[in-house]
Amino acid sequence: MRSYLIEDFYPEHLVKVLAALKDKGYTGPLDGIFYLPVPEELLSDVQRAHVDGCGPYVFVLEVVDERTLKLELLVRAQKKLRCECVMYATPAQRAHVIDFLDTFIRHLDIAV
Repeated sequence: MRSYLIEDFYPEHLVKVLAALKDKGYTGPLDGIFYLPVPEELLSDVQRAHVDGCGPYVFVLEVVDERTLKLELLVRAQKKLRCECVMYATPAQRAHVIDFLDTFIRHLDIAV
């Protein structure tokens, strides 16, 4: 699995990040899992064609431990587990989600 790892958070900083993610409505179905939406304009042609049957599309952000977050660089479909539209992020999707997460954390006055 390709992923973007952010390590060595101070525990109190990670608590702050998790609270902000919850406040923004990014919580997933399990504790420690968050869904970051993929903007529609960044969807691949296949994802656009499948959006009604498979979408919406998200990146999964996981709390690994009290000091680490892991962002999967796989675009997942929320309605289907397996489909050709579930794929590794395109370069534009990858740049977007990494920038989004880094900016989100910086806006909480936490160094990334």
